[in-house]
Amino acid sequence: MAVKLRLQRFGQHKRPFYRIVAADAKAPRDGKFLDIVGTYEPIKGDVQVNSEKVAKWIENGAQPTDTVKSLFKKFNISSK
Repeated sequence: MAVKLRLQRFGQHKRPFYRIVAADAKAPRDGKFLDIVGTYEPIKGDVQVNSEKVAKWIENGAQPTDTVKSLFKKFNISSK
């Protein structure tokens, strides 16, 4: 099973809110997930991440998507 760290969309119309989750790569975007590792609020420009969980998932072979990788880089969150 390939695991990805990716965004799961919540919020209202034109008011997005995202969870950063570890999910099976074949699962739907807003479907089943394995673990919640953080949140992202683009309107506020706020990212909250549990770096211990991120490190654990990456050590176990999870790959962050391009968007999540750029968020980690933009907000200086260590993904390795």
